[in-house]
Amino acid sequence: MGLVPAAQAQSCALDRVVVSGGFGTVGFAVEIADDAQERARGLMNREQMPRLSGMLFVYESPRPAAFWMKNTLIPLDMLFVDQRGVVTRIHENAVPLDLTAIEGGDQVFAVLEINGGLSESFGLSVGDTITHPAFGPDAATPCAP
Repeated sequence: MGLVPAAQAQSCALDRVVVSGGFGTVGFAVEIADDAQERARGLMNREQMPRLSGMLFVYESPRPAAFWMKNTLIPLDMLFVDQRGVVTRIHENAVPLDLTAIEGGDQVFAVLEINGGLSESFGLSVGDTITHPAFGPDAATPCAP
């Protein structure tokens, strides 16, 4: 493991992610979906979500991933993330209740769902990084020791 410049290391909490990129940084309070039942339920049947909140879906290892909006009542942006915490794809404004599969790629380790439109509003883009303990010490922007 290499040394990380202090400016890149972030303090971490299980209930928070920090997204960093050319736009700066933004933090989100998150719920974690890290087992099959939680991932299947996701954000279904919720009529609203606080602006800077979301859900972080975490898998045991990278895998192909696709999401749909069955029983999801609010538009969502989905950030598909690799094992190092790098955003590899963003799907903006997923349509509530739509059953169309939203493909995330073949090496998805995590997915961050946030309120629809926030990716554009904050200027989030592919290549941005997510800091959270789930990405471990080899993350692109690891947690501060």
